[in-house]
Amino acid sequence: MRLVTFQLPRLGERLGAALDGGRLLDFAAADDAFEGVDMLEMLRDVGDLLPRAQALLQDAPQAAIVSESSARLLAPIPRPVSMRDGYAFRQHVATARRNRGLEMIPEFDLFPVFYFTNHLSVIGPGELRVGRGRLERLDFELEAFVVIGKTITNPSLEEADAAIFGYGVMNDFSARALQMEEMKLNLGPAKGKDFATALGPWLVTKDELAGRLSPSPKGNVLLARMTAEVNGVRVSDGDVSQMDWTFAQLVQRAADGVTLHPGEVIGSGTVGTGCFLELNGSKVTQDQWLRPGDVVSLAIEGLGTLTHTIVEDPSK
Repeated sequence: MRLVTFQLPRLGERLGAALDGGRLLDFAAADDAFEGVDMLEMLRDVGDLLPRAQALLQDAPQAAIVSESSARLLAPIPRPVSMRDGYAFRQHVATARRNRGLEMIPEFDLFPVFYFTNHLSVIGPGELRVGRGRLERLDFELEAFVVIGKTITNPSLEEADAAIFGYGVMNDFSARALQMEEMKLNLGPAKGKDFATALGPWLVTKDELAGRLSPSPKGNVLLARMTAEVNGVRVSDGDVSQMDWTFAQLVQRAADGVTLHPGEVIGSGTVGTGCFLELNGSKVTQDQWLRPGDVVSLAIEGLGTLTHTIVEDPSK
């Protein structure tokens, strides 16, 4: 199932599912049990609500189906409980370090790492409204993310995989000028990342991805091509399966000595070639950054396409 959060005129925020043909199923319009339910409540009561949602897909009243063009897609989980972002792709880490004249850090192979980003600055598809201070070397980052669906502490890899409810596309927008300055202090990233993280266009449940999830000794591996286009030009190409640390390992590390709860989000980190910081440093692109009017589209097979237009907003 492709779960979505969207807004309708006069009705506000709605929870539903993306159907084929650019249609959305409004759960609350089909079943009163979903009235006032958001994605977090869905995850916390998944044993009851998910089967009801799946049943609606089989027999949804026509009155509960709306055109995607008449709605505004939000992030599928607009208010995550928390948001961590990993560093799981060796190619990205090694290339970014090489471009700065640094050797590959051996600690990368010891354990998966992550940082906390601003879970209150999540956006969905559409416009990225950003101020002049963030437009100096504004970058995209092509990533996947998972959402936790079970409460877990100190899980095995199998338990970590079982706790993953669904997957989606993530764009970890980055203000590189700010980021490079603040990280000289060996703390962060913070202000270079805290203004917007995009999730969407929907949250894909694991049953929808059965043909793409491949078991391994490190946990499930998602086989899904990842691409990025800026103004219609392909700039990035990779695969989720290139993660050197799996999502199960990231989840296991995050839950080491800590309890994770339904609604927490964990990003993969940037795939190799998945940002201008890496591409510019490798001379694939020439000092290219996102500017007002640019359209950036991130696509992952099976997970959808997340598209944004960059808009300068003097109020930010």
